Amino acid sequence: MEAVQRRRVVVRGVVQGVGFRPYVYNRATGLGLAGHVTNTPEGVVAEVEGAPAAVSAFCERLAADAPPLAVVDAVDHCEVPVAGGSGFAIVASRSGGPGRTLVSPDTATCADCLVELADPADRRHRHPFITCTHCGPRFTIVTGLPYDRAHTTMARFPMCPDCAREYADPADRRFHAQPVACPACGPRLRLLAGSPPREEAGADPVAEARRLLAGGAILAVKGLGGYHLACDAAHAGTVAELRRRKARGDKPFALMARDPADVEHLVHLGPAERDLLTGPARPIVLLRRRPAAAAGDPVAEDVAPRCPDLGVMLPYTPVHHLLLGLPGDPPGPRLLVMTSGNLSGEPIVTDDAEALDRLGHLADAWLTHDRPIHVPCDDSVVRVCDGDPLTVRRSRGYAPLPLQLPLPVPAALAAGGDLKNAFCLGEGHKAWLSAHIGDMDDLATRYAFERAEQQLESITGVRPELLAADRHPGYRSARWAHRAAGARPLVRVQHHHAHIASALAEHGRAGDTPVIGVAFDGTGYGDDGAVWGGEVLLADYAGYRRFAHLAYVPLPGGDAAVLRPYRMALSHLRAAGLPWSPDLPCTAACPPEELRVLERQLELGLHCAPTSSMGRLFDAVSSLAGVCHLAGYEAQAAIELESAALAAPGAAADGGYAFALHHGAPDGAAPDGDAPVTADPAPVLSAVVADVRAGTPTPLIAARFHTAVAGLVATLAVLARERHGLDTVALTGGVFANTVLSCACARLLRERGFTVLRHHRVPPNDGGLALGQLMVAAARTPHHPQQGDGHVPGGTRQSA
Repeated sequence: MEAVQRRRVVVRGVVQGVGFRPYVYNRATGLGLAGHVTNTPEGVVAEVEGAPAAVSAFCERLAADAPPLAVVDAVDHCEVPVAGGSGFAIVASRSGGPGRTLVSPDTATCADCLVELADPADRRHRHPFITCTHCGPRFTIVTGLPYDRAHTTMARFPMCPDCAREYADPADRRFHAQPVACPACGPRLRLLAGSPPREEAGADPVAEARRLLAGGAILAVKGLGGYHLACDAAHAGTVAELRRRKARGDKPFALMARDPADVEHLVHLGPAERDLLTGPARPIVLLRRRPAAAAGDPVAEDVAPRCPDLGVMLPYTPVHHLLLGLPGDPPGPRLLVMTSGNLSGEPIVTDDAEALDRLGHLADAWLTHDRPIHVPCDDSVVRVCDGDPLTVRRSRGYAPLPLQLPLPVPAALAAGGDLKNAFCLGEGHKAWLSAHIGDMDDLATRYAFERAEQQLESITGVRPELLAADRHPGYRSARWAHRAAGARPLVRVQHHHAHIASALAEHGRAGDTPVIGVAFDGTGYGDDGAVWGGEVLLADYAGYRRFAHLAYVPLPGGDAAVLRPYRMALSHLRAAGLPWSPDLPCTAACPPEELRVLERQLELGLHCAPTSSMGRLFDAVSSLAGVCHLAGYEAQAAIELESAALAAPGAAADGGYAFALHHGAPDGAAPDGDAPVTADPAPVLSAVVADVRAGTPTPLIAARFHTAVAGLVATLAVLARERHGLDTVALTGGVFANTVLSCACARLLRERGFTVLRHHRVPPNDGGLALGQLMVAAARTPHHPQQGDGHVPGGTRQSA
């Protein structure tokens, strides 16, 4: 009698909602094996029985040949007693116990579904919710694990006989596709218009929506993770009205295009950008504008005023494809503004009733449907830097994919920061960054944070025993962590240390050797109570030493100086001993009465916290050069300065500006070997003033400033290597979303023999802060593997 073997196989990773059980079924039946497969909270579990050679063939390449959306972390198998029987089955999922398997992120409609969508002979022709095993909603509809229809917001839509037949057919593309539906049994699209909003009986919602968009209307469109506000990007009056209604300031809008061909005459579109645009995640991709795009530009100026980039995404839901038009449809807008459905600063709207209320003064009509959104999820934002992706906002299409950690961590929760908040759960070698939450100064955003935290705990099974938060005493995220911690330990982590730890973790660094961490951003609470932001730290996970920083200048009026860059320019001029001459753009931009008050404020030091912020120095130079005096959104002055630098002739920025370095203790005190090096921008500011007065073109001034900052980074890195023998530099913090600066720094550092770590999958801004907090908090846990000998070169060290 031929030998028979039975093996139990456990597959862990992103293996639910991606067609893994149908894949296992087809693999097993193709080899003539008996057994079963099921979803469990720990992953996909199968038992296969048959000839030993067939069983071995089943286990081999199980991960390598997995479905396209699967992410297999581990395949474990062991021999179990033979059970007998014949045939192979997909059995009901098992629940109970802690979850360790995440479903796939939401993914864009696949090519096969798009063919059916456009085929008049297909029963899903023009069906707004067409989906299959390889595409469609996942994370935003999941209400629990294991991932089955009953645990999604599709539970309210019983399958019709045709869909049920496809769902049960192993040969069908929709075999066990949980969101499967058709016009007979699926969600229903509606268009609401008028006052009060109501549905027009018998009207085609999409055709009417396209007609309204072409006529200049603003529509609220329900997407996968929330509502968008949409309008025709070529209709200047409508774009300006949307900006006014949304209280958007000058912050750029994102565009949605049917095809890359619709934007390639407007932007530079290389292979890396094209891959991001057309991939399954479908993020917003920041694309450099072509200089000649203004001539005959079909995009209204108010879409992205004075911005060097256009944020572009392609359709990722059937509704989007229908809105932009299928072959044979009447002409309509080719480019749509597609911005999050909310007022600036508020969380994205997901609830239908709330959409009618909160978006009532923003939208003229609502294109909505009756499938609930369980998890809010904004669009992700990505750009390309030196040929590699640089994530600016990690959300739809990427969350909740876990990140692999270089060292194990206890069950922990890191609360992140107050701007661009995203929190992080971790346990073992896995970390789960949340989708983008937003700015925590809004009460609704804080409620969204709490709901998202509970939901991510529920589907990861992580029950935090340790919490981490920023050291800033006023951060709302830190206050929440303090309240939520209860008896659990809470570790407060210095802001820039967390940024550097985030970069180390993303690059799989064990932290056994410190790096030269260059953390440039706008605001971070310093150990001395000052506002840090131009920092060079020698750091590992367990601690850091402040090696160098930008010289302190007063931050007059706190947020007032952030919103009015001319205040920072005047503060920097005063600190540099340069007069506020009326011919300087920043002086002319400041109202005379405010100028007198500001002079007195700086003289007395009233509400003038010292800051070493590189972000604020960018603001100052932007105003001093006449680029931007008022900031309507975060980093506007710096973004417009980067835009100006891009217009400078190649190689024209060499020379001209340089920072002064001061070693040892300040103010003439005795030299102190442990005191940080201070980078004084006074010579740079003096050179900028001279160039402004000489009539030097603004793009050249902007380019020279970027070159000076990159030169400073390289000089400080060389100095740190000479003193401490370190040869790896991590570039992190929101300032390094500036690709002109990032590319220049990386080039200079590599020319000098450094290994350079830059962010790719995790944002360099505060959206990646929580990952670093997690790693630092774990390193401070007693007897934890990260706990080292506490040595950072150079003597004085601050623990986290």
